[in-house]
Amino acid sequence: MGAQGVSALPLLVVEHPLGGERPEAIARRAQQAFEQLNAIVAGSARPAQAVGGLSETARAPHAESTDPMTVADDPMAVLEAFTQRNWADGLPIIAPTEERVTAMLGGRDGGQSLGMMPPLWRQVTLEKLAVNAVMAGCEPRAFPIVVAAVEAMLDRAFNLYGVQATTHPVAPLLVVNGPYGRELGMHGGSGCFGPGFRANATIGRAVRLILLNVGGAWPGRYDMATQGSPAKFSYCIAENEAASPWGPMATGDTVTVYGGEPPHNVNDHVSTTASGILTTLCDTAVSLGSNVGWYFSQSQLLVVLGPEHAKTVADDGFTRADVQRFVYEHARLSLGHLRLGGMWGMHDWPGWMNAVADPAALMPQVPSPEDVYVVIAGGSGKHSAVIPNCTFSRAVSRPIRTGHD
Repeated sequence: MGAQGVSALPLLVVEHPLGGERPEAIARRAQQAFEQLNAIVAGSARPAQAVGGLSETARAPHAESTDPMTVADDPMAVLEAFTQRNWADGLPIIAPTEERVTAMLGGRDGGQSLGMMPPLWRQVTLEKLAVNAVMAGCEPRAFPIVVAAVEAMLDRAFNLYGVQATTHPVAPLLVVNGPYGRELGMHGGSGCFGPGFRANATIGRAVRLILLNVGGAWPGRYDMATQGSPAKFSYCIAENEAASPWGPMATGDTVTVYGGEPPHNVNDHVSTTASGILTTLCDTAVSLGSNVGWYFSQSQLLVVLGPEHAKTVADDGFTRADVQRFVYEHARLSLGHLRLGGMWGMHDWPGWMNAVADPAALMPQVPSPEDVYVVIAGGSGKHSAVIPNCTFSRAVSRPIRTGHD
């Protein structure tokens, strides 16, 4: 709240965990909260000493600084200085010297603001983006993609506040389309989600450093992901447009940002039909433990078809729209199965689903075929992937502008 200009508010602290508790534990927490509320109203409450197991000092945001700093011209000294200030992600960085930042900006106005970034609601200037892009190892030619990705994340539909602060292991996945990414060396072939490709790795890492250093969401401090995931280091690919039987997911030079879980592998070496492969894929997409069980039928789903699976599907006459329709109609769980556990009973459950009585009724994972995104990526092999989203975030696309507009 202090980040939004509201401070000195009394805190009513409810200890974790907040869910999955038995009635007696809930009653005890309610009594504790009631006693705190009485003390606040009476004016006798003392400041809360801890929230979520971390002291207020430990949870204090690391400071932003625009002042130049002097560090020995040594990679380890730079890493140590930035790590001490909580400005690095744990990996070696490139020192963001004035010359390098200026080169990254490429003539753009560093003071231009794109808006405010949660959870600490700090100004997002192009200079800040350039600093983090340098640290991540980006080439200056990659900067327009970083800017477009941040613009997409700041769209209200993406709900960056939720993505940053949730306990879910969500990370913004960047999917780049168009010739600009290819010219830069972005990779959408074999091993595209893994290491070995500078453009993918550094652009994705730049976005993560921006979320850390500008947004202020550090693990255990505003980023409350229970376990996190490796995707929070870098999560960025190009679509393998050359292998797509249907053309690109997005036209022109475009970056699409999708708040997703890490990829869930779809292994099907047997199916020779579109329905066979897509049935395997749909079964992989839905489970009680998936976060989509919370907002079942309010989610989005990213389908990442390997080229061999995509060819089999297309050879059966399926279009991209047909794939979307098939997944919408078959990525479902029965009401009776959903009631076994997972997120059943959450207050956010869609009202129309609460009204369904038949335990055999099949509940859709997504609200419409258009909420299924289909991307072609990867190389040889009978593997694809599904990437569920974090349910409260919508995919957003932005054009990659190489000029200074």
